[in-house]
Amino acid sequence: MIVYSGPLSKFFVDVDNGIISDMVLKEFKERNISHGNYSEVRSWDNSLLHMKNVLDIPDFSKDIHVAIEYQIPATSKRVDFIISGKNESNEDNIVIVELKQWEEARRTSREDIVTTFLAGAIRPVTHPSYQAYSYAKMIENYNEYVQQEDVKVHPCCFLHNYKEEFRDELDNYLYKDILEISPMYLKRDVVKLRSFIKKYISKSDHGKLLYQIDHGKLRPSKALQDALSSMMHGNKEFYMIDEQKVVFSTIKKLVENAMKNNDKYTVIVEGGPGTGKSVIAINLLAEFRSLMVNYVTKNAAPREVYFTKLRQGKFKS
Repeated sequence: MIVYSGPLSKFFVDVDNGIISDMVLKEFKERNISHGNYSEVRSWDNSLLHMKNVLDIPDFSKDIHVAIEYQIPATSKRVDFIISGKNESNEDNIVIVELKQWEEARRTSREDIVTTFLAGAIRPVTHPSYQAYSYAKMIENYNEYVQQEDVKVHPCCFLHNYKEEFRDELDNYLYKDILEISPMYLKRDVVKLRSFIKKYISKSDHGKLLYQIDHGKLRPSKALQDALSSMMHGNKEFYMIDEQKVVFSTIKKLVENAMKNNDKYTVIVEGGPGTGKSVIAINLLAEFRSLMVNYVTKNAAPREVYFTKLRQGKFKS
């Protein structure tokens, strides 16, 4: 569900008149969608003003359409900013931009994880580039139109308040792979961000893609048991988002430390139904498939299904 959308001409007017956050909040209330606290409302004014600065140049047609706060199906996650249109070859493209107000962050030794100050404390979170990438993959996996029409979804992140002195904490070899897939732009990188967007979107699609994303048929996600054999062959099937990725990377690092130092760890992951505990477990099983690993559950139903799928995939169980 898209909360706010329209051509750049409308977006620019709403930002210039200082009502963009009011418009977004109004849509949340009318659609009875819960949203964050006052700080999130304030962030709309701040972040969207920066996006206007990026897009308000003659190179971008005022009829190019944008969307704000798209809620990804089957999740509570929202994409901050989407731009849709066509490139010079008239191919349909979507650019999603993860917006962050961070001023600084710190690298970690965990895969795609950084730390920053959130909600009164320093917390581990996914690298903004990974967050944008995982959201892009979710859109590709859930939207039938995007799949059938081979619409390309290009993720990136824009940290418009980030201090240059801390650039190397996020832009370094530890995050090289995800940065190549989903580039990161800081406050001094506006021209580079414009170039990234212009590469994929130079013409208007008159809002067609955003309409299809918002109203198009949803494709059911692949069942975990059906993806198991493929995952055990090293293929990516389930793209973990936010807290799931933090847990996965933390456990992965603990396992690597245990092997290196001959230590032992016990990790307890808490979460209600549907929070992705099984997705994390199966991804860990696939990650360490070359080792002696076991998936143990007291529930006979998934155990038998997984056994069958692994046997069909010619894995020993």
